[in-house]
Amino acid sequence: MSKQTKSSQGQIRIIGGQWRGRKLPVSDWEGLRPTSDRVRETLFNWLTPTVNGAWCVDLFAGSGALGFEALSRGAGGCLFVDRNAHGCRLLNQLIEQFGVEDRASIFSGDALQAPLESKTCDIVFIDPPFGSGLVNPTLDWLIRGGYLSDNALIYVETERGFLVDTPSLQLLKEKTAGEVCFRLYEHQP
Repeated sequence: MSKQTKSSQGQIRIIGGQWRGRKLPVSDWEGLRPTSDRVRETLFNWLTPTVNGAWCVDLFAGSGALGFEALSRGAGGCLFVDRNAHGCRLLNQLIEQFGVEDRASIFSGDALQAPLESKTCDIVFIDPPFGSGLVNPTLDWLIRGGYLSDNALIYVETERGFLVDTPSLQLLKEKTAGEVCFRLYEHQP
């Protein structure tokens, strides 16, 4: 298992879009490992043709970096999901600061109980704490629940060497950065 890391300065920056350069605070709680600038830049280069107007879900949101990056680049909306109450309060403050109350909301609780029944997701970010065993159950829940739009894109970030079980997802891109493996899948209904 890789070492859990956190931002040394307590902030990460938004890489692109209308909020480029704006900083997001990073709390210090166990398991929080914000996606690095380098990985987010690669991911959003992959997502550039599809993020504008997309409805996104940032499961295991933590700092909210992935969801706010998507909103900054024109996503139509984002649901942030995390079970850490303090983290959810920070996410709510950021939603207010960025003035996106009409495009962003928070669900404080278990990711597999997120209220997705009324929407299908165009882009899903899955980045749980390493070693939690939550990636494959989350993918199964999304697929079986019918929560993915046709050709939805699913970003999965895991520790290096983790095997993702994805019978109805097609791997589009995969890279590693240090001990992190990140992949982009497309839903094939």
